[in-house]
Amino acid sequence: MSKPVVLIAEVLSPATISALGPDFEVVNVDGTDRQALLSALANADAILVRSATQVDAEAIAAAPKLKVVARAGVGLDNVDIKAATQAGVMVVNAPTSNIISAAELTVTHILGLARHLPRAHQSLSEGLWKRSSFTGIELYEKTVGIVGLGRIGALVAERLRGFGVELIAFDPYVTAARAQQLGVQLVSLEDLVARADFLTIHMPRTPETLGMIGAAELKAMKPTAYVVNVARGGLIDEAALAEALQAGEIAGAALDVFVQEPPADNSLTGLPNVNVTPHLGASTDEAQEKAGVSVAKSVRLALAGELVPDAVNVAGGAIDEYVRPGLPLTEKLGQVFAGLASGRITSLDVVVQGELQEHDVKVLQLAALKGLFAQIVSEPVSYVNAPLLAEQRGVAVRLITEAEAEDYRNVISLRGALEDGTQISVSGTLTGPKQIEKIVEVNGYDLELPFAEHLVVFTYSDRPGIVAAYGGLLGEAGINIAGLQIARDEKRGTALSVLSVDSPVSEELVAQLRTAIGTDEVRVVDLLGG
Repeated sequence: MSKPVVLIAEVLSPATISALGPDFEVVNVDGTDRQALLSALANADAILVRSATQVDAEAIAAAPKLKVVARAGVGLDNVDIKAATQAGVMVVNAPTSNIISAAELTVTHILGLARHLPRAHQSLSEGLWKRSSFTGIELYEKTVGIVGLGRIGALVAERLRGFGVELIAFDPYVTAARAQQLGVQLVSLEDLVARADFLTIHMPRTPETLGMIGAAELKAMKPTAYVVNVARGGLIDEAALAEALQAGEIAGAALDVFVQEPPADNSLTGLPNVNVTPHLGASTDEAQEKAGVSVAKSVRLALAGELVPDAVNVAGGAIDEYVRPGLPLTEKLGQVFAGLASGRITSLDVVVQGELQEHDVKVLQLAALKGLFAQIVSEPVSYVNAPLLAEQRGVAVRLITEAEAEDYRNVISLRGALEDGTQISVSGTLTGPKQIEKIVEVNGYDLELPFAEHLVVFTYSDRPGIVAAYGGLLGEAGINIAGLQIARDEKRGTALSVLSVDSPVSEELVAQLRTAIGTDEVRVVDLLGG
């Protein structure tokens, strides 16, 4: 019997090849040579790439034996995940390979700002000796504010403790116990920006976090303070930052990431009090080697038919075929659950009802957590790290199975509580021969609505004219309603509307909807792709 063929499309470290082991036939090809790539894919069971090789729909179609695409890195812009999933091809990456490198670059930028290193170097290289022009500050006894205390934020905190700084952080999803372990005091964002001598941000880029450090936050900072962004472009409003730096509202900034890369102009990069690097967070030999070794191990698992820790889609792994269709549904339910939450989640029950519970459904709990934390944390979420994220954030998780399911053959429900005692629930099912994914319950209200990329959910006092009110506002904003379900609670005199819309809903429009409907309970959920 011939060995499975593993195609290496870009230069990888010797450690990557060693991690694959002797059980595979390794074939090398230049992934940038399109014809050579397509030809080699004809016999490939797996392909390992970095960022230069385009594994698109055409490439996947040319690989009838392909079982796994492995990206030796974090980003997957060069892999068509949808096409891979449709073809039953697993896509894996190395989500934790760069976290140490990113944390170290953050600390480097903080030190560079404190001691004016780039400008001091430039001055001396030009033959000048201006010691007094580059008098810096010590980190000792300064306050460092960390926005986002996930894996990278936690590593930054651990490394900065040795400098004798005061560590404060804003992260609504991290428990006080976890923060205490890291030697960090949890505070509000308002308190953090007012107190921080250095602010570093480590959040995912979502509609909620985009521009979360804006003009108001920058004005509230000390004029001697510095900001650092090594996470995602746009988390700090670039226009507001440029104005704050020019006006002397803050002392300086260090940026590794930008909204547009490379930046379209030098409005930020050309300022004398800004240190910049060209997105170097993962650019270390160690991070690259870790990425290669990580995906090599994932390839071994995938070709053995096992559940892969860092799979970004649900096409592969040793999963019961009856359970497999429930994976993407449960992941979406997790995202909706996170979108409905207005505070820190403390508990989550994954309830599987109907015929489905006769099978091994443990993977559905992982899928629920994967979807939930995909909306919450900045780092990539996998089946392996999702339970760890729940543990770190103090989320108590249970898997419950029940034999009977009302109205449907199978129902998957997520039920849980927030820190303030608020109860949240969302349920879904697969209907019809095409197994259409539908939401069938939200917070105790029964409905039936297909999933969509953009959802708007709100409860309100049931009265005439509400549909016209929100329909008119959405229409004026040019947002089309693709689907609508209304459920009523006659005893309480309340109603719940769930809308699927064709485009994102801005925070400004959400505020208008709250006013028009007369409720604070308006939640927008933008489902993440993959």
